[in-house]
Amino acid sequence: MTTSFPQQSARTRRFTLGVPRAFQIAPDGSHVAFLRTKGGTDPVTCLWTADPATGAERLIADPSALDAGGDLPAAEKARRERAREQAGGIVGYATDRDVKLAAFTLAGQLFTADLRTGVVLGLPATAPVFDPRPDPAGRRIAYVSGRTLRVHELASGEDTALVQPETDQVSYGLAEFIAAEEMGRMRGYWWAPDGDTLLTARVDETPVERWHIADPANPSVKAHEVAYPAAGTPNAYVSLVLLKLDGRRTAVAWDRGEFPYMVTAYWDDRGPLIVVQSRDQRTMRILEVDPSNGATRLLRADHDPVWLEIVPGVPARTRSGVLVWTADDAECDTRRLVVGDGPVTPPGLQVRAVLDVSGETVLFSASTDPAETHVWSCGPDGLTQITSAPGVWSARRSGEVTVVSGSALDRPGVTATVNGVPIASMAEVPDISPRPDLFQAGPREIRTAVLLPTGWSAAQGPLPVLLDPYGGPHAQRVVAVQRAYAEAQWLADQGFAVVIADGRGTPGRGPVWERAVHGDLATPVLADQIAALEAAAERHPGTLDLGRVAIRGWSFGGYLAALAVLRRPDVFHAAVAGAPVTDWLLYDTHYTERYLGHPGEEPDVYVRNSLLADATKLERPLLLIHGMADDNVVAAHTLRLSSALLAAGRPHNVLPLSGVTHMTPQEVVAENLLHLQIDFLRNALG
Repeated sequence: MTTSFPQQSARTRRFTLGVPRAFQIAPDGSHVAFLRTKGGTDPVTCLWTADPATGAERLIADPSALDAGGDLPAAEKARRERAREQAGGIVGYATDRDVKLAAFTLAGQLFTADLRTGVVLGLPATAPVFDPRPDPAGRRIAYVSGRTLRVHELASGEDTALVQPETDQVSYGLAEFIAAEEMGRMRGYWWAPDGDTLLTARVDETPVERWHIADPANPSVKAHEVAYPAAGTPNAYVSLVLLKLDGRRTAVAWDRGEFPYMVTAYWDDRGPLIVVQSRDQRTMRILEVDPSNGATRLLRADHDPVWLEIVPGVPARTRSGVLVWTADDAECDTRRLVVGDGPVTPPGLQVRAVLDVSGETVLFSASTDPAETHVWSCGPDGLTQITSAPGVWSARRSGEVTVVSGSALDRPGVTATVNGVPIASMAEVPDISPRPDLFQAGPREIRTAVLLPTGWSAAQGPLPVLLDPYGGPHAQRVVAVQRAYAEAQWLADQGFAVVIADGRGTPGRGPVWERAVHGDLATPVLADQIAALEAAAERHPGTLDLGRVAIRGWSFGGYLAALAVLRRPDVFHAAVAGAPVTDWLLYDTHYTERYLGHPGEEPDVYVRNSLLADATKLERPLLLIHGMADDNVVAAHTLRLSSALLAAGRPHNVLPLSGVTHMTPQEVVAENLLHLQIDFLRNALG
């Protein structure tokens, strides 16, 4: 039986299954640990090791061979949703300092694996187990069960709760919703290097509004209650405590009134560092914590009149104790790597993340062209570019071992090497060969891609156009990665000229480009899509039929798609808006207030960026799609816009997805959504 591209994409979770990932390198260079499923359609992730010298692999832990029946704990389901994790099995693990012992969970049960011998043990911990992490010496495992942080002694089997939550609204060791969804912090505790203390987040959700996510298809099922901090409403109250294994606890002191966001923490032999942020996100501070009494000392303060971005991988320290950080240089519009007293990267090289610090050398990713991300190192020998092939690359390094992984423009899939030796990818290759035309559109040099049907020639006449953007902060669609365009090529092969553009607000082009959407997530974003469309038509004369233009998108892209047909029906003739934000008052504090400010202080900004007041303007076909179990962009966004459209007498279509969250990992849903969208767009454009 022939498999269609939508089927293949759905079964492979968009070709992510079988890709090696989550690399950890043993400091002695003996092995590299990683995660990978056994095949391109196998959703069960296993734990593996590879020999850096030969590339020889060893299967360490296979969930199918372990006795771990049962359902996922609620905390694990939430973490996977925040991380957009679509696979199953061992989707995360942590190791000791020497990467000899790994800890992971399956169905809420605790397991350890000796990465040298391959021995896997199930431990009698207090279920459900969440986020287990060995201490640096590998003597004990800390984990969260329910809302409390526990420690399991490997030698004795003793299992102890370090602290008891004061109420059912308080947790120890968990990341709150905002940290996981918007800050990239999935964890809520950190081991001391000596393994006798844990720096632990105490989260009190008492102030947070309660929302209820119901399942309308199953009215007998009780609605799921979530603590959701919508823009302008109270956040969870987050503090830190130092928990000793002997039961002593010490509060960490900082001005939580001025700096309510605890961004991240880092602990090495010189002591713990924490990063805190003001609610308006214009100020961040790095604080040194005295582990003996919880007092903090200001190490560095950063301020920006608009906002400061959170950069992955910092703060860190070199072996000699020099601070590693990033800073936005306004004079050259560049996010630069800072080691010690000043920047060490040149103007124009936009730092994306710090990947590792090995000795005095810092490994980081950065871009000169936003469509490409390369790996660089900075150390005693200066600045060195590690990768050069057009693509998007990342890396890990420890001592003399470097793992490089990423995707290129000239070949499909993901490649990974350890010191140049390949680590096999089991991912399927798409049954489609994307041929994107990448270029810079207009005076703003908007990165744009155009895809035309396979085998199409200009003699066949102009094509209807489908814009397929994300278009918002923190995500890119126009990248030098062949596999990123597989779905877009399939859309083109259905008879469209597909245009993808990364306008103002998208990452990789410097602080000014990112902050161009401050106070206005609608006007510049929409203007850049139109500019890219017009430039694409000029670049491909006679190919794009500007009298038949549609747009589709998901999440922020869904907002952009609905925005396009509501405010520019002269340009856009149909739209598919998936999981769209329609009223920013219904989205979370950290994301929304960064761009639009506090609604209590700038209510007019929220009105101007909302789609609800534009309902009376709809004159084009609009399909709204929303997962009814979405706890990120809740279904109320689509339902409120639909109600406003109905009140205005504006015809539209709504497709509710029962039991579906913000992701669409279900194979049948993912496959048929593509067909349904194409059918809608064909009918809408005639």
